[in-house]
Amino acid sequence: MAEALRDNIIVDKSERFADRITKMYRYLSEKRQGDKDMLKQIVRSGTSVGANVSEGQYAQTKADFLTKMTIALKEANETRFWLKRLYAFGSLTEKEFISIVKDSEEIISILTTITKTTKENLKNGTEKQ
Repeated sequence: MAEALRDNIIVDKSERFADRITKMYRYLSEKRQGDKDMLKQIVRSGTSVGANVSEGQYAQTKADFLTKMTIALKEANETRFWLKRLYAFGSLTEKEFISIVKDSEEIISILTTITKTTKENLKNGTEKQ
């Protein structure tokens, strides 16, 4: 891992979240406890969060960084939607749901702060574009 990324909380959380979503997908697929289409959607959106955060770390401009973080935020929100659906359909227990949705909400909160701050900085000209 690149030196600059070692202490980056959103990189760490989004990577761990992608791993967790992938493990959940495998578990539910093997146990046949989840709607196949929902599981495909959640693994796509859940891993996309980390992929976009990772891409954003090497953005060419602050505007490019903002775009990647905004996409990651949208994907995290979509993942939360699919988690709620899996819970509603009984694929996740309440304990499992609360645990993993908490992770998604932490990521959403962090990404919301990152995007708001970056937008303000770009608007005020305090960051190079």
